[in-house]
Amino acid sequence: MSTRPNEAGKLPLPELHEMKERGDKIVMITAYDAPAARLADEAGVELILVGDTAAMVMLGHDSTVPVTLDEMIFLTKAVTRAARRPLVIGDMPFGTYEVSDEQAVSNAIRLVKEGGADVVKLEGAGRMLSRVRAIADSNIGVMGHVGLTPQSATKLGGFKAQGRSADAALKLYEDALALQDAGCFAVVLEAVPAPVAARVTEALDVPTIGIGAGAACDGQVLVWHDLLGLYQGRQPRFVKRYAEVADVIGAAVASYADDVRSGAFPEGKHTYSMPESELAAFEAALAEVRTAG
Repeated sequence: MSTRPNEAGKLPLPELHEMKERGDKIVMITAYDAPAARLADEAGVELILVGDTAAMVMLGHDSTVPVTLDEMIFLTKAVTRAARRPLVIGDMPFGTYEVSDEQAVSNAIRLVKEGGADVVKLEGAGRMLSRVRAIADSNIGVMGHVGLTPQSATKLGGFKAQGRSADAALKLYEDALALQDAGCFAVVLEAVPAPVAARVTEALDVPTIGIGAGAACDGQVLVWHDLLGLYQGRQPRFVKRYAEVADVIGAAVASYADDVRSGAFPEGKHTYSMPESELAAFEAALAEVRTAG
């Protein structure tokens, strides 16, 4: 389901289905650069999403909408250089698949061919089902995404939980099944009531990846910057911070600035020397230059 060669040690896509059948939880995390991808790989995660959340946590935008395909390809290339075992998922940004099946396939191919992504992800169901089928028919794996879909947050009334009424929950349930039928190898459930997510997970043969959707999902995903306490913007209630790295970084930069201003940095051990004979020759040559000047 991917046009990218299966590198040594790369997690086979069918393994995700087998993990669901065994009841083994799937770990997914976002990453946007090589150092983060390397650390995620070393931690043993199964999936790395190069998410369009990069627009907010990396590029300083207020939403995911402004990030471009070229920017996503650039970030995806950085991640795929470092991620060896995890499957790398290239997130298709807003405006790259809505117009037509042809547009969707063309841009999915770019994420795989230029960015090195193993598979791609897109948001929504409805007429997006045709996009999923077209991309899947092009031998590129597709991850679906229902519930709170950030690219259409304005239409949904903001960053709010979805599927909280009986009708909305049934629609979400049906959309998830439709995405599976269209060819998705997994479906992200974002900001969905836990009982609804549980029923969807029971109904689907493919894995569900939850974010704010309860523990019954087959796997979980968190944004790198949220998990580490790096992002200082709005924090959804489903985020668990496992560290406060921003505090550590801030303190380190402040200490560096203090050392520079006081002259405490750099010390001798941070500098390079040269042979005394070469230094003497340099000083002599410099004296001649100054005299001639």
